Amino acid sequence: MTILIGLTGWGDHTTLYTDADKKKNKLATYSSHFPVVEIDSSFYAIQSQENYDKWISETPDHFQFVIKAHQSMTGHDRITRTIQEAKQLFQSFLESIEPVSKASKLHAILFQFPPWFDVRVAHIQKLQKIKQLLPNQPIAIEFRNQTWFEAAHRQATLDLIKKNDWIHTICDEPQAGEGSVPTVLEITNPTTALIRMHGKNVHGWNRNGRGGEDWRNVRYLYQYNAKELTEWATYIRQLEKMTQTVTVLFNNNSGGDASNNAKELIQLLHISYDNLNPRQLDLFE
Repeated sequence: MTILIGLTGWGDHTTLYTDADKKKNKLATYSSHFPVVEIDSSFYAIQSQENYDKWISETPDHFQFVIKAHQSMTGHDRITRTIQEAKQLFQSFLESIEPVSKASKLHAILFQFPPWFDVRVAHIQKLQKIKQLLPNQPIAIEFRNQTWFEAAHRQATLDLIKKNDWIHTICDEPQAGEGSVPTVLEITNPTTALIRMHGKNVHGWNRNGRGGEDWRNVRYLYQYNAKELTEWATYIRQLEKMTQTVTVLFNNNSGGDASNNAKELIQLLHISYDNLNPRQLDLFE
């Protein structure tokens, strides 16, 4: 069994980098600390194969990427597309990430749906279309609408994800109304569990779209304390018994807390990673 702990992105985690690192390749430094990372830039633009080739070359052999699906694939852009347009879109995305797949570094494609993506026939049909368009890919599903996990729908939601061999994304996030989901400690895939740690900032969670981009500086502003991380360490050990790999990604970085919290959790779980990139300081030890 394997536990992979990392962060959502590698660019803004200032506690990881010296001034010299900031002028060099941050991903190479990042991958001397953690074995997995989430690529967020793919949500905003389908990345070039050249970008992926670069990221592959900068990381060690067993490093893993969780790649976010483009916002047009999750419906964030609210544009209705024909079947042919959808096929072309999904094909373009698949072609872009092909180098990651070939390098055996694709951990999952993360579909993070918008807060208005609730339980209704049209949205269930959209999920089924995603299965048709990406039949053999490691797909992780993350909802941001609590209707999927209301008592009347919870089991059906988990059954649907399991039926499609998808990974149910377990979330730790503020309970801030309909646009948030509870922590559901359920496994739907025999090989992979994915946990995303968003923090518990209730005040900042629902500020999306208000005040320009300032909401980003508030939404994920949270530092997990020792008690919370110890509780999650217990959950992870339980989940570890039910699947081959448990992957944990910290997203609470508005205040720069994600990397420290991730390292604290690694220590709590007594994990030591082999096959990371060498750290510069190790040369002098």
